[in-house]
Amino acid sequence: MRTVWKIVFSLIWPVSVMAQNPTPPTQPTPLLQSSPSTNDSPPGLDTTTPPSPEPTPILPAQPPPFIYFRPIKQPPIAPGRFTVFNLSAGYSVTNLAIPSSGRVALTGMDVSVAADSGRRISAKLDLSYTRAPSVFNGGHRADAFSYLFGPVFSVWNGNSVSTYAHVLAGGARVTGTFPNTSGGLSVGYVHYPAWAFGGSAEYRLSPAFGFRVTIDCLHAHFFNSAGATRGQNDIRVVNSIVYYLGEPVRPRHRQRLPL
Repeated sequence: MRTVWKIVFSLIWPVSVMAQNPTPPTQPTPLLQSSPSTNDSPPGLDTTTPPSPEPTPILPAQPPPFIYFRPIKQPPIAPGRFTVFNLSAGYSVTNLAIPSSGRVALTGMDVSVAADSGRRISAKLDLSYTRAPSVFNGGHRADAFSYLFGPVFSVWNGNSVSTYAHVLAGGARVTGTFPNTSGGLSVGYVHYPAWAFGGSAEYRLSPAFGFRVTIDCLHAHFFNSAGATRGQNDIRVVNSIVYYLGEPVRPRHRQRLPL
């Protein structure tokens, strides 16, 4: 019986407590508060203020490319070759063959321009004019003008002495006196293609000047005793002073580079 009363009392007691504290009908329903996740700003502040930017994440520093700052041992760069022009001017002697008179020495000037690239082959332009004031003791002159161009081959190139060989081609105009069939003398000229081959030796006087001796076999044309044009070989010797337009490319002895 006591147990039954305990059960009844436990059911009636909460109901009586709720009846003593009813919610007044005029009391407004309390407002729901926003969750802290939607509005966590302190009271009195403007809720429209944008939130502060998030801090920029700090990335781990990459190691510097130390390999680019490491000194690299490189051999010194060898000097390159470049083209050097040289001018020469000097005294020329041509041993010209004339019919019925043997040979006559023509003297004059020779001027040449050469391009030296420091290699075995270079180029040369040669202009020569020689003359003899009197032939056959008759007061008639003889002269020869030649213009030749061609390659020059380096045979030996030392610090002081150098030797070269060349083959030149172009033209030559030869004027002179020759005997005719009637027993008199005739004057005429021949302008034909010509060529020359020979060699030269060059001695270095200073970094800017040199002395050159050239010997050529000049193949030109002139008249024979019958008045016909013929080809003939003449000897030409030239002594000239050479001027280098720039630092000449002369020494070919290579120095050993330090390791």
